Amino acid sequence: MIVHQFLRWMADAPVARRAEATSALAKAYLYSDMSADDRDAAEAAMIILLDDPAVQVRRALAEALSRSDKAPREVVLALVNDLPDVALPVLERSPVLLDAELVDAIGGFADPLPAAVARRFHLSVQVAAAVAEVGSLQACRALAENDTADIPRFSLVRLVERHGKDATLREALMARPGIPIEIRQMLLKQVGDLLSDHPLVRLGLKEERARAVVTEARERATVSLANQAGPQETDALVGHLLESGQLTAGLLLRALCTGNIRLFNAALARLSGMGSERVRGVMETGRGLAVRALLARAGLPPRTHALIQVAVGVWRDLAREISPDLVIPSNPAVARLLIAEVLERYQSQDGVEADDLVVMLRRFSAETAREAARAYVDRTLAAA
Repeated sequence: MIVHQFLRWMADAPVARRAEATSALAKAYLYSDMSADDRDAAEAAMIILLDDPAVQVRRALAEALSRSDKAPREVVLALVNDLPDVALPVLERSPVLLDAELVDAIGGFADPLPAAVARRFHLSVQVAAAVAEVGSLQACRALAENDTADIPRFSLVRLVERHGKDATLREALMARPGIPIEIRQMLLKQVGDLLSDHPLVRLGLKEERARAVVTEARERATVSLANQAGPQETDALVGHLLESGQLTAGLLLRALCTGNIRLFNAALARLSGMGSERVRGVMETGRGLAVRALLARAGLPPRTHALIQVAVGVWRDLAREISPDLVIPSNPAVARLLIAEVLERYQSQDGVEADDLVVMLRRFSAETAREAARAYVDRTLAAA
């Protein structure tokens, strides 16, 4: 009887009052003790309110029902297919909706509705994968910013492949906790690819040189990223670099000559097909012939073998002098000593000319010196 009176009153009430009354009716249905007849009548009233000509009224119904798993399924589904302003709160929050229905919304609706789905609390793997695969840029940004979403690795890859040029999405992915190291490296590569065509990068440089500069910057960033990685992350990064064609001799020389022996060993193990412990043994104690055989089996260019042997010898000497478990990248000052000694010993060998390897070592040395200086300033300021 009360519901009947409510509907008669709604026929002539102002829009704002109708919206308030609609919200009250929906909340009473969800949270009040009603008889079965009153519940049926209230549900019927909400179905009738779906035809109210005022968007404000239907929006009030959607807001009131959006967070409850007791909301009538038929009403919720009708609200999903209403105007975006009405459908948005239901798509973003309603626990009544199935994953399959959310996937349909991602593929069938235009912005801002897919983004609303991507913002849902604890978004499932299935829905997250759908957003990454077919969602708009706005939806993919919302997914990347949703810390509660369960995004599988292959979907992270798709996000980078489809929208990695977008700075907002890149920043959101980099800020996500637990983002795999290979995904972070993909984002670094995206930045490098964008910079390679930037007018400021190309200013005064021929195309080949401009691309070389960007490649070196990407490799420097990749090695820096690897410096913070543990053994499992390092293996994953090496696998990704190999699959994407980025595991170059230049990157490996940079890793070795600046002290990241873990990355270098992991790459040799993958390239040579030998076990990681066996590779580590050769690098730590193996004689010259054993090291050269390992480098040849890994397919590294023969002209780099002499330089690698020098770098391995310097690293061994520093490890004996400082610590058997030396992790050089964690100490920029020690990394600077390493590269300086590698450069000096390599240049002092008979028959070594000022070739491109020497030029490369000099660049490494300059870069490491700057990193050591920055670390010194940071320590000084922190102490002050």
